[in-house]
Amino acid sequence: MKSFRTLFLLIIMLSVPAGMKAQINAEQVITIGRNVLSMDDYMLAIQYFNQAIKAKPYLAEPYFLRGLAKMNLEDYKGAELDCTEAIKRNKFKTEAYKLRGFVRQSLGLDSLAIEDYNEGLKHDPTEKYFLFYKGVALSSMKKNDEALKTMNDLLRLYPRFEEGYAARASLNLQREDTTAALEDVEKALKLNRALVNPYLIRADIESSRGNWETALNDMEEAVRLYPEEPGFYINRAYLRYNTDNYLGAMSDYNFALQLDPNNMAALFNRALLRFEVKDLINAKKDFTSVLTLNPQNFHALYNRGLVELESGEYKEALSDFKSISGKYPNFYPVYYAIAEAERNLGNLKAVGANVNHAESLVRKYVANPESNPLDRPTIAAGTPKNANRTPEGEDEDENEVMNRFNQLVTMEEIPQTQLSYNERIKGRVQDRNVMAEPEPLYFISFNPSPESLGGVTNYFRELDAFNRGRYITRTLYLSPLTTHLTDAEYDALFKMTDDYSSIISSSGNKVRPADRMARGVALSMLKNYKSAIEDFDEIISANPDFTPAYIARGVARFEESKMQEDQRLAMHGIAMAAADFDTAARLNPRLQHAWYNKGIILYTQRDYSQAAECFSKAIEIDPEFGAAYYNRGLSHLSSGRKNEAFTDLSRAGELGILPSYNILKRMK
Repeated sequence: MKSFRTLFLLIIMLSVPAGMKAQINAEQVITIGRNVLSMDDYMLAIQYFNQAIKAKPYLAEPYFLRGLAKMNLEDYKGAELDCTEAIKRNKFKTEAYKLRGFVRQSLGLDSLAIEDYNEGLKHDPTEKYFLFYKGVALSSMKKNDEALKTMNDLLRLYPRFEEGYAARASLNLQREDTTAALEDVEKALKLNRALVNPYLIRADIESSRGNWETALNDMEEAVRLYPEEPGFYINRAYLRYNTDNYLGAMSDYNFALQLDPNNMAALFNRALLRFEVKDLINAKKDFTSVLTLNPQNFHALYNRGLVELESGEYKEALSDFKSISGKYPNFYPVYYAIAEAERNLGNLKAVGANVNHAESLVRKYVANPESNPLDRPTIAAGTPKNANRTPEGEDEDENEVMNRFNQLVTMEEIPQTQLSYNERIKGRVQDRNVMAEPEPLYFISFNPSPESLGGVTNYFRELDAFNRGRYITRTLYLSPLTTHLTDAEYDALFKMTDDYSSIISSSGNKVRPADRMARGVALSMLKNYKSAIEDFDEIISANPDFTPAYIARGVARFEESKMQEDQRLAMHGIAMAAADFDTAARLNPRLQHAWYNKGIILYTQRDYSQAAECFSKAIEIDPEFGAAYYNRGLSHLSSGRKNEAFTDLSRAGELGILPSYNILKRMK
């Protein structure tokens, strides 16, 4: 709640230029890099910007764009350095100041970030995002009066800026003005009900007032908007627990751990809940998992000792309690626990000694608290419920200290003000859909996927024949379009395109289609789709029955269409891609991936009925095609056919498509 760590996102759309020449054209390389950046393939984008920097190191743009890519990879220090290099080359590049301010905030350098925002405001005193980010930075520094003035100036200039109201709501909450905070929450949600932060702020306020049901309703909305955020499930579980919905709370902890198996807060809370319902074996397992992740978590250690005590594992309990007393010799409750373990082990002399020691610590503390302070181990798993309600500078009484050992924790580090990088350089900024997305297209690749090792699902008769012919040295695979490669793999692909370009240029009128196929696949993997399509066109012109080229070109056409700013060109590309998959299905009626890929195209065009039919044809060919069940389930769900969707998503989950369970949970 008190953290303003940022989540950054910029998506830039441009059309891809023609193929790269042996002599590097820096402007073309930058443009390809921009397109790759727009597709969130940040590592590949960095490779393109590296080439541009080598070719023309005096340009500011590739440094700025490389910094943007690094920021999205959370390499904030690297992004800061690149922005500085961009500013050295062009001190008037205001977006570089903005980006550097972002990453400096992420590094906790708020004062330096404000210097960057002030520099930007010199050039444009009313620029929306410089004001917005400056206000957030000031709030992070607890300069509440300055922050409020900046936010007020922002909203006076931009009265329909919903993120500004959400940020001011968070600031007002920090100022303990809950009335003003709730007013801003209402204004933000009136403008945009898909904004998550207002729901989180209001849930926090209502939970602090003990209005559990009201707070729960807001957390339900947060989970719906961001179903992949583990912390939201942890906080919803806490609210469900307070409404006596133990089963729902347990379900949320389980799901949070599916998303993040090493989430200590979820493990700790689930352990406490299991302890409460006397599932002692599993409670101990969870506490042990917490301690494996963080051996210094004495709350987990203390509670594991209590579980062991109740389970009759007295020696194990005694060992845990003595570990705590060794670290916190003035933590008096642990001596009562040690006494109980010793009593059950028959060591009556040790019982009296430990009880007396605990009482002595308390007496000394009562007589002179300053000279005889008691140890109070810190929370290590998260934040206990209402922990932030103790006024600063006031001590907790001993009952509060003890209660912290057996309270559920919440995730206070979930950002209440979620920043996004909104600078429009060129092209359109694409909204990220919070709804479920279909499983990806299948394309021709040099890299096998885990699925392609499964045999039937990835079998492609014509591709297999091509590989057996040994026309090229590398094997081609049919793989889902999801792979992000390593730097070394990208370097190998760049070299491959150069090698095949040399072969093709030296072949005159006798260019082998296989060489074009290899180069086209490499270019596709490098997301240089325009050049790849040119190679696939040549292959199909020479070999109109070569099915793999239609699959490869269809994917390239569809992916290139996403980069088109001109809607007519984009729709033409989509139609041409669908036609390629139709041709592939005609040439090989048993090629389930042709139907599957066409189904995805139809789904993205919201033709859910036809999309479901295509996925059904893919399933007829391969009844174990999990991704097809999943995508058909989404198609049914989008068409309002909930029962059919439930059946398909359940089957997809059985076949290993894990997002199915998320959707099923939300459907319930």
